Amino acid sequence: MKRSIVTTKDGSKTIRLEEWNEHYHSTHGAVQESMHVYIRAGLDHFLTKYQADEISVLEAGFGTGLNALLAQEWSEKTKTHIHYTGVEAFPISEEERHALDYSKVMPAANAKDIFYQLHEARWEEVVPLTEHFKLTKHQLFFAEMEMKNVADVVFYDAFGPRVQPELWEVPVFQKFYEALKPGGVFVTYCVKGTAKRAMQSIGFEVDIIEGPPGKRHMMRASKPC
Repeated sequence: MKRSIVTTKDGSKTIRLEEWNEHYHSTHGAVQESMHVYIRAGLDHFLTKYQADEISVLEAGFGTGLNALLAQEWSEKTKTHIHYTGVEAFPISEEERHALDYSKVMPAANAKDIFYQLHEARWEEVVPLTEHFKLTKHQLFFAEMEMKNVADVVFYDAFGPRVQPELWEVPVFQKFYEALKPGGVFVTYCVKGTAKRAMQSIGFEVDIIEGPPGKRHMMRASKPC
């Protein structure tokens, strides 16, 4: 499938899948979407709710590494320890990684080095990147996951239901429900009614909240304690 690098409205870049007319991040702003959906609605919310000094994050779709990069920056700002686990069946290429170059729109002086380390980290190993952030990457499909009660927060950043509807149905959601600890939080940009109902059917408590620029709403769900 043909892929290209495009610049979004906030100046940050993302990958476009030409055949699907689908993007890895919002064209209204890749960084601002990730900040709103995953950092503010996910990590900030969890920290405020539980006052945790350590958070386990599970990302569905490691993709460009942008969400992990923002989570690492957040861990340093808040002095919160994060164990970040990314699941990705099809890692991006080295050429794409260099073309994205998120360090140009990130305030942290070490953003370029961290972004490089995120992608160069060995798969299937726990890799400490900084004092507050360690990373584990698994190269597999979501349906192959076997994780139980390991995550405090799930970043669900799969391609949308228009192009991959199977990723927004009960069998895959069940995998992430089982991976969450009781009281854990699940955040995603999608608010499709069928996805919401599928999540509710397996026990998620789902809220529709304000979305990022260019999108009215997003979903934040939790696993009951």
